[in-house]
Order: sequence, then C-alpha cells, then structure tokens
Amino acid sequence: MSRVTGAMPADPQPGAPAAPASAAVHAAPRRRLRPLEPVAPRTRWLLGAAFFALFVAVWSVATLGGYVSPTFLASPITMVREGWLLFTQFGFLHDIGMTVWRVLGGFVLAALVAVPLGIAMGAHKGVEAFLEPFVSFCRYLPASAFIPLLILWAGLGELQKLLVIFIGSVFQIILMVAVIVGNARKDLVEAAYTLGATPTGIVRRVLIPGAAPDIAETLRLVLGWAWTYVIVAELIGSSSGIGHMITDSQALLNTGQIIFGIIVIGLIGLVSDFLFKALNRRLFAWSAI
Repeated sequence: MSRVTGAMPADPQPGAPAAPASAAVHAAPRRRLRPLEPVAPRTRWLLGAAFFALFVAVWSVATLGGYVSPTFLASPITMVREGWLLFTQFGFLHDIGMTVWRVLGGFVLAALVAVPLGIAMGAHKGVEAFLEPFVSFCRYLPASAFIPLLILWAGLGELQKLLVIFIGSVFQIILMVAVIVGNARKDLVEAAYTLGATPTGIVRRVLIPGAAPDIAETLRLVLGWAWTYVIVAELIGSSSGIGHMITDSQALLNTGQIIFGIIVIGLIGLVSDFLFKALNRRLFAWSAI
C-alpha cells in the first residue's frame, strides 16, 4: 500500500459560498508613485502650486520671523512693495521691454545662422567633419568671457549685448540641430532614393520635415538659456534693462528690488516657454500622432 505524504486541498463543491474578497483586497499593493506613471493635468497644477506656496511660506518665516536680516534677504511683502515702486516710479516697464528685445534679437540672429549650418552638418558628413571640431570647441567657451572683447569691438551699445546672446546660443543650436538631422530614419531616405529623389530633394522633403518638430523643441530650450546670457550682458556697461536695474539695486543694498527683478525674469521666461510650446503643438500637431 502506498503511504500518503500530504493532504491536497479539496476542490470547492458546486454551489459552495465563495471565499471572502477581503483577502484579495488586503493582498493588493497600496497605490504609490510609480516610475513614468502619468499624472492628471489638475494634479500636476496642484502639485506645482503647492511647491510655490511652500517656498513662499518658508521664505516668509525666515524673513518675517527675524531669522534672516532684511539687508541680506527682503521679505515677500517688502519685495512686492519694491516691485510696485519700480513700475510706478522708476519706469520698469521700459527695462523689461529692452531686455525682451535683446533676448529675442540675439536669439533670432543665432537661429538664422545656426539652423542652416546644423542642417548642413547633419545631412552631409563632409560638412560635419569640417565644422564639428571648431563648433564643439566654441560650445564650451562661456559667453561672458567675450564681454571685454565685445566692448572693445562693438562698444557699450545694443550690438554688444546682442552679440553676447548670439555667441551663447549659436554654437549650442548648431550641434543640437546637426545631431537631430543626422539621426533621421535611414529607411525613409532609402525609400526616397528608390523613388528617384535627388540629394537636394532628400534634404528638403525628407530630412528637414522629419527633423522640424525636434528642431523647434531645441530652439525652445536654447531660448531659455538666452535669458541667462542677457542678464550677464546687462550687468556691465548698460543703462537700461533688468540686469541694469539689478546692478543699481545691489549698490543700494535693496534686496527687494533684486529679488523682484529675478522673479520677473523667471515669469517672462516661463510665459515665453508656454507660448513656444503652444506654437510647436500648432505647427507640428502631426508629430504627436
């Protein structure tokens, strides 16, 4: 006779009551943050607003509570009051307009030069071999290091400030556009050749349309960098602009105006970023399909 070594669970009989679902519910993992899990748009806005509220709260406690001297850090209330004075008594709107004009002027000049060169480098390996070493070298040179030379060459006028933004943006755009165009789908290129396309037609009808959404995204990113360059350009030898206002406020130890100017720069940059995103979605809606 065989010896039974273990008991097997009996199959449930037809009509028998099902096991309670509490065990399954208890075994289910609790909801937590998961990598790459999307967040609802409303939740995203609430989380972003919560961080800003927390930041202002900590700032208020540190300054209004007397933990930090107002000489080194103004309170939010003082900052708002100084900002109001800037607009009503010191013509701050003119400074904002000059800074925006300089950013857009230098950035547009850089884009007009960099995008064609980047397309040429990405599409033609000979052009890439000729230009890439020099462009890569210049990409690591800080734009602020050129300010003394640019003052000698162009003076203290608007050209000097536009050139600072141009130098800080153009080499970044060239390399990023070249990489985007160079990573085009090879099967589309081969198919176009099979259909009788010329090399010029490949660039015009395959490479450029395919890379256009990513090129627009690159321009959006570099526009954000341009805002950092314009403030550096305005800190030296400028009679207008947000950077000039910050320099004057620093001499007067007015940290309220300094902080207000920094916040205005961030807000303008954020608005320009949203507008650029909306324009890209409108121009290249097909890229999201």
